[in-house]
Amino acid sequence: MQKLYIMSRINYTVKDPPLTRKGLEIECHDLSQHLEKHVPLIQQVELIVTSPLKRTLQTTEAALDFLIKRGIPVIPLAELQETTENPIDIGSPLAELKQAWPHYDWSKIDPIFPSKEGIYKFSQDTLLQRGAMARKWLANRHEKVIAVVSHASFLRIGLGNCKFANADFRIFELEETGDSAMKGPTMVEWESTKAMGGGMGRSVVGFYGWEVHDFGYMPGNEGKTREGLEKMVLEAPLR
Repeated sequence: MQKLYIMSRINYTVKDPPLTRKGLEIECHDLSQHLEKHVPLIQQVELIVTSPLKRTLQTTEAALDFLIKRGIPVIPLAELQETTENPIDIGSPLAELKQAWPHYDWSKIDPIFPSKEGIYKFSQDTLLQRGAMARKWLANRHEKVIAVVSHASFLRIGLGNCKFANADFRIFELEETGDSAMKGPTMVEWESTKAMGGGMGRSVVGFYGWEVHDFGYMPGNEGKTREGLEKMVLEAPLR
């Protein structure tokens, strides 16, 4: 059974922005110190997978530097990118990213990245499909403990049905169920991070699926009333 550390790392109009100074120098530093000093399981991490957006690539490097220095490999995965088609969630050209992070293993990146077509299109169906793809990818790895660095909305909708504050983490087990062949394995959070709102205590406690703003940003929903969007939330299936 795999154990997953999952971390989340906001101007929506700037394309693929880097972390803020606060995020890079304070939040990531605090997270790194906490993980290394107070979370023994982090020393068992065998693989790091990250969204290929700049802010998550930076989070990986800053918060998990003590693992990277030990030779733990880092694999960027397009499946872990954020949800919307706003500029903030559209990645940079692969050539630029590979030049900036040459020590990461880019061999598993979907070659259509940063296109928001196909499975990366911002829609209800594709987000659920992409979440299932990501969970299956993780479950099929041989490593027993994997660190995952992604984004708040994708983590909530596609993976864990919970909220992440910036630079917080949660620990999950991947468990196979009767629906796993179609929907992917289920992620079950450890009580230690679930009860306190993330390992840093920065996140909201509770179960969260779709939210009104998810549908408000979705192409085709322009002009819908809040009541209409709320109806969509109630009718939308979960992962």
